[in-house]
This record gives sequence, structure tokens and C-alpha cells, in this order.
Amino acid sequence: MRHLLFYSAAITAFILYFADASTSTEPGKFTLARLHYGGGGDWYANPSSIPNLMKYIGENSSIKTSVNEARVKISDEDLFRYPILYMTGHGNVSFSDSEALRLRQYLTSGGFLFADDNYGMNDSFRRQMKKVFPDKDLVELPFSHGIFDIHFRFPNGLPKIHEHDGKPPQAFGIFHEGRMVVFFTYESDLGDGWEDESVHNDPLERRIAALQMGTNVIVWALTN
Repeated sequence: MRHLLFYSAAITAFILYFADASTSTEPGKFTLARLHYGGGGDWYANPSSIPNLMKYIGENSSIKTSVNEARVKISDEDLFRYPILYMTGHGNVSFSDSEALRLRQYLTSGGFLFADDNYGMNDSFRRQMKKVFPDKDLVELPFSHGIFDIHFRFPNGLPKIHEHDGKPPQAFGIFHEGRMVVFFTYESDLGDGWEDESVHNDPLERRIAALQMGTNVIVWALTN
């Protein structure tokens, strides 16, 4: 595990640049915003996941976190005040043309989208990303990518939390001017691993792996 004191000043400045007292449940602390998207998919899935992840990050890094999630739509005025958007679900994702344009503006202006397929989101998410970035593709990340080593080491890439179709977990990114602006996890289901133990009864080591990988994603997004 890498110690984050080196990153503290940069992270604090980045959070303060995006957030203020009106959009953070606890001013001066990092708040993760859950994306409320259209299309009928269960954007609200895994309600205990974000609080548990934020608590873990707060206890295992130098990032000061708010354990309460924010919820934001692409059309909300507050969108640009959150440095990272998180989205998950099992069903359909749909962006209007204006939402696709605004999300592109958010991402190319310094924002970051962390999308975690909770099983069934993959096809529609990919279609919507083509509306956001018609000229860009989701590129599979190699195990050597820095996101797998920035705080906790994952030499074999994403951990496998739930089986789904029995495929290996894959991580994809969309890049703008050399910066990764979208991180998409497929066949991994990190959010399930962040949930309260009683929800899925996953073994402790699997839940810790999910929380550690989630930490890596947040650290990466705040420092790159």
C-alpha cells in the first residue's frame, strides 16, 4: 500500500476546486456523487455500497471523506461541483442529446465517471458512451496500468467479486487528451463487494479486495 501523504495537498485542492459547502454533506471532505440517469435502469442499486467505500477510504488513506453520498442528474446545476460521478445498475441507461453533450463537457473539463456494471448495464452503457464521445472507444486497460497499483496492488487487474456469466473481469477506459475520463468495470461488480456483509454474505477477503480496488479508482481519479 502506498501512503497518500504525498498526494494530500493535490487531492485537497482538487476537492475544493469542485466542491463547496452547498454540495458536500460535510464541507472540506470528498463526497462521491451517484449519477441518477434515465432509461429505467436501477441507478439507485446497492444503497450501502458508497457509505461503506467512503468509510474505508477515510480509514485507509489520507483522503477526508463524507460517508453520505450525493445524488445528481446530468442536468443539475451542481453537476460540475463534484469531481467524480459513480454509476451502477442492472438495467438500461439512456442519455438525451443534451445530457450527452453536458456529460462530455463535464468530463473534458476535469470530471471523472466511474461506471460499475452491476450485471446488465454493459450494452446500453456502451451505446450511451458513443453518444457522449462519438470519436472515442472504451479501451481495455492492461494489468500494468497505474490504477491497479496506485494505492493497493492488484497485479492481476480487477478482482472478481460475483460470477455473473463466468467471464473474467475487465476494466475499460475512455481517454481525453491523455487523461482517463471514464473508468468502466465489467464482470467484476465492485459495488456488490462494498455493500454490507449481510447483503451478499461474501467472504471478508473478497469484500476487502472490492474496497481496496474502489479506493484505487478514487485515488486515481483525484490525482491524475
